[in-house]
Amino acid sequence: MASPRLETYCCPNRDAATQLVMTFQPKVFCGVCTGSASVSLLLTILQLLPKKGQSPRKMPKPSSSSTILLLISACDILGGLGMIFRSSVWLGFPGFIANISVVNGTDIWPSAFCVGSAMWIQLLYSAGFWWLFCYAVDSYLVVRRSAGLSTIVLYHMMTWGLALLLCVEGAALLYYPSLSSCENGLEHAIPHYITTYAPLLLVLVVNPILFRRTVSAVASLLKGRQGIYTENERRLGTEIQIRFFKIMLVFIICWSSNIINESLLFYLEMQPDINEIPLKNIRSAALITWIIMGVLNPMQGFLFTLAFYGWTGWRVNLKWQKREIPWESMSSSTVGENAYPSPVNYQSNIHDSKKISTTDSQQTDEAISMLSEGNTSASLDVHTLLFKPTAGPAI
Repeated sequence: MASPRLETYCCPNRDAATQLVMTFQPKVFCGVCTGSASVSLLLTILQLLPKKGQSPRKMPKPSSSSTILLLISACDILGGLGMIFRSSVWLGFPGFIANISVVNGTDIWPSAFCVGSAMWIQLLYSAGFWWLFCYAVDSYLVVRRSAGLSTIVLYHMMTWGLALLLCVEGAALLYYPSLSSCENGLEHAIPHYITTYAPLLLVLVVNPILFRRTVSAVASLLKGRQGIYTENERRLGTEIQIRFFKIMLVFIICWSSNIINESLLFYLEMQPDINEIPLKNIRSAALITWIIMGVLNPMQGFLFTLAFYGWTGWRVNLKWQKREIPWESMSSSTVGENAYPSPVNYQSNIHDSKKISTTDSQQTDEAISMLSEGNTSASLDVHTLLFKPTAGPAI
């Protein structure tokens, strides 16, 4: 699981709260982390593999939103691999791990492993948080027709740049002046915790606002197509809203325990003696949430694929083939059939206005298609709405 306590434990003079959770049933905790991460890793890969029975589709140009979703899954997979590796070494080589606690020890490899594996996990999950924020921004900009494939380069620069900067800065402040003699005190560790939880809190606070505005913008787009808001359009808007809700629900389920645990440990650190009897319930709650973190943090990858694509099934098709989104092919054929050149000059202005209208309609279609990508029922609604005249109760 991902916690700043993993890096703090690498300091020989670690605080008492970190010592409490890191030394509580370490074999059980590492076994839980390994099992949860392994299950999530296998199911995530299974979800992303192509399945038998799916109609062959061709993807002429992948949207930035679909690319971001794959990058989020990639970060979860790589972060899960880091958890499995760290927990496996912890279980298999207890003598090697014991050298981390040795002050002024000559063997630097245990400390190097401790810092390297902890930073790898933090970097990947922090990048996943930034990519999730970029997904919310991109969804809003796509609906506002201000985003495209070119912005994915900016997202890469922002995501990896900020994740790497915060990770390195937090570690540098934590291990100053050196790993073997980290400074004591909360004021020294707080910047490290801030750099760890800043992107997580950003997603919790800002993403719901952006998702809400995106849903409102989608409703405006659908109304603007024909000036009415039919039952089918209402259903499509609801599908997109439910998808955003699932994403935030998974995120809250997987990471709320981290915030609770860190708050409890922070409170314990402020006490002169965390082993006092009145603090027993606080210690128990911190240890319980610590184990819960080991289960829920690695499961984010699989749960996110369920929120993104739904359950894709067990029947894997290892034959790679290009895929085509049905509504995009229909859109191309529809435009091709209706875009006849005007044989008379005085009709050119009418033709130009229709062409502009068709272009605007295509942009709207692409925006809605990107948001509903991966959702079968929503995709069918997009196809029905955009390329067939629907008769529904107008509002």
